[in-house]
Amino acid sequence: MTRSPERQALLFRMEEARRQTQRQLDMIDRQITAKMTALVPSLGRRRSGYRRGKPPAPEAFLARYRSSLAAITAERQPEIDALARKLTRQEAAIAAFQARPEFNASARGPERECRHHRRERSAP
Repeated sequence: MTRSPERQALLFRMEEARRQTQRQLDMIDRQITAKMTALVPSLGRRRSGYRRGKPPAPEAFLARYRSSLAAITAERQPEIDALARKLTRQEAAIAAFQARPEFNASARGPERECRHHRRERSAP
């Protein structure tokens, strides 16, 4: 007993939709990374240090970096949250589809068994 072509096509479409959602999330992550990479030189140019012999504090750069990252991420947060929820729903739907008894029974057909187990069962 094999999986019906309709079921295979449906599973393929579900998995492809999940991959597309994951690609969208990855693209947003790359866009945020690119923006932050472009911002790094401007974040380090603020030279308030070396007054009265004091070197600039590295914590100030990190604070500026973190606040910029938070601001850029906050702009995209609603989109990120929506895509993350969608991805979770898609993964749950795929898992539920694969857990169906008719899906599991078709996946365990005789053509899926290894030769060793077929020989044992057919031997008298």
